[in-house]
Amino acid sequence: MINTSDFKTGLTIEYKGEIYQIVEFLHVKPGKGQAFVDTKLKNLRTGSIIKYNFSAGEKMAKAAIDKRKMQYLYKDSNMLIFMDQESYEQVEIHEKKLEWEMNFIIEGMEVDVRSYQEEILDVSPKEKVVLKVIDAPMAVSGNTVQNAYKEVTVETGYKLLVPMFISSDDSIIVNTLTGKYDSRA
Repeated sequence: MINTSDFKTGLTIEYKGEIYQIVEFLHVKPGKGQAFVDTKLKNLRTGSIIKYNFSAGEKMAKAAIDKRKMQYLYKDSNMLIFMDQESYEQVEIHEKKLEWEMNFIIEGMEVDVRSYQEEILDVSPKEKVVLKVIDAPMAVSGNTVQNAYKEVTVETGYKLLVPMFISSDDSIIVNTLTGKYDSRA
């Protein structure tokens, strides 16, 4: 069991039959009334984020999340196949569950697969990944306004804004949390 006074960002808890990760929290002690903890929680099954206030001192179960390094192998119809690098065990995850993450994962890439009691929750690539630009329009002469950007497509099919000097076949670093260009690789 864990007390609300022990909350930390990133901590996972079991609450009302769901598994949540604490995104933000704030201990509040109003002038009148009981103290509480204002939280922003991410449901690890659905990905939705909710706001919830816990009473100070409230206890709940800590969720033990297993994290395993796995390699993305391939896509088979609507299932994505990942392999444990040590046991060579393969797991299938429906593509709908990983729509955002697959913008940044290419075959052979190592990712963290998080699970709770044998139920696979999500897959997370590294925070920054190197992807190859496959389609980039040419920079237009005279279009040199400060901080000018153009839209490119990377090898996963994801489209993002990059500086004008990026061209096809360049490798770029993309932040997987925001989906934005970070730098040239």
